[in-house]
Amino acid sequence: MKKLQFLCQIALLSGIYYLGNKLALLMGLPIPGNVVGIVLLYALLNLGIVPLEYVQDAADFLLKHLVFFFIPVAVDLMNWGGVFYRYGLMLALAIVISTVLTFLGTGYLAQWLQRGDATCPD
Repeated sequence: MKKLQFLCQIALLSGIYYLGNKLALLMGLPIPGNVVGIVLLYALLNLGIVPLEYVQDAADFLLKHLVFFFIPVAVDLMNWGGVFYRYGLMLALAIVISTVLTFLGTGYLAQWLQRGDATCPD
């Protein structure tokens, strides 16, 4: 029974992913369908249309094994050794600068949104 429940949860998550891809394609959105699917799942969970129990076990499993989804990308990066050798310093610099700008932008935005409030909620 537990395996059937898990498979149904995977099917539900897959269906939401598929629907997100179709919506992005049909609406001509400039963002990937999987992002639309995540937003759709978030909305369905917040509105109570899909209770958390309907996806909890499958989502926990997928998050627990998330690193395995990056293995094909990591293997493919091995073919790009020449690019990393040639432009590695510039790539590293771009990563550091974009990370710092993201942190600063997020911090300033949070402070701007919290202006007037004495404390930040947890």
